[in-house]
Amino acid sequence: MTTKTQLPIPVHFDPQKVGEVWRVPYQDRAIEAKNWAKQNNIQPAAADKNRICLMIIDAQNTFCIPTFELFVAGNSGAGAVDDNLRLCQFIYHNLGVITTIAPTMDTHTAMQIFHPIFWINDVGEHPLPAATMITLNDVQQGIWKVNPAVADSIADCNYLALEKHALYYVKKLSDDGKYPLTIWPYHSMLGGIGHALVSAVEEAIFFHNIARDRQTLFEIKGGNPLTENYSVLRPEVLDSADGNPIAEKNVHFIQKLLEYDAVIIAGQAKSHCVAWTIDDLLTEIMAQDPKLVNKIYLLEDCTSPVVVPDIIDFTEQANAAFVRFAAAGMHIVKSTQPIDTWPGISF
Repeated sequence: MTTKTQLPIPVHFDPQKVGEVWRVPYQDRAIEAKNWAKQNNIQPAAADKNRICLMIIDAQNTFCIPTFELFVAGNSGAGAVDDNLRLCQFIYHNLGVITTIAPTMDTHTAMQIFHPIFWINDVGEHPLPAATMITLNDVQQGIWKVNPAVADSIADCNYLALEKHALYYVKKLSDDGKYPLTIWPYHSMLGGIGHALVSAVEEAIFFHNIARDRQTLFEIKGGNPLTENYSVLRPEVLDSADGNPIAEKNVHFIQKLLEYDAVIIAGQAKSHCVAWTIDDLLTEIMAQDPKLVNKIYLLEDCTSPVVVPDIIDFTEQANAAFVRFAAAGMHIVKSTQPIDTWPGISF
């Protein structure tokens, strides 16, 4: 199905390369984007009457390339690659009506509470990534302890304070009904290739940037060593055992999103960073103005849950979250549906 707002896909896009890493030829794409905008009568985004933001959550190599650390395979085994293929096509088809693209970027260093080096057992071993969840009981019983060696880097040598925070942290997760502390492989490492956006997605975003004369709205999250940060809108834990703040909600970005007439959400992973970002956004909307929920659109075919065969499968939790979001008034849509056919959007 096509409509008057749907554009052709530029000739440079190669679907076969979506699951690969390569250098985007920026200058070539910039020239092509200007020519393409002129050929298709695309106006600068500043002229948009209906302002639409596409938020792409963590479409980074670390989550989206099969050979990388935390590839989101979903149920098909090719989840994030297929999602990004559809996402790129969606961007190109609807480039003339997407005002702003806001990619979030998970950003980590080695010594963080969810990485193996942070924890140690009595025989000096670190927990196995992706196969270890540290519970409140594990910490209380001393099965897993804070690695004393990391205190110098992230706690000003105050090991006791770091140990106290770790106990408080896992208890806080338990009390709030969140997932237990999962030990993840080192991923989205700042300065590393895994941190970069998937090349095909980056290319589509850059093309939009130039064709529509619109700065890409990058949002960085996840660098606090003392807390997880699945949601781009707030870390999992905001305070320390002493009640002092260690992090804060991303109030500026929340307000920025809610200024748009529509916010479209895609990315990885449906069960974690996507679901928790949407959940936090829903909480903010309900606190400010429940009617704002009608401006949120979830690209269901551009996101997949975390599935590691024979280890973990978060499909059920991800689907349940999306059912809850729909019940709250958010729109579940597909990338193959042109934007101007969606409920509540007209041009």
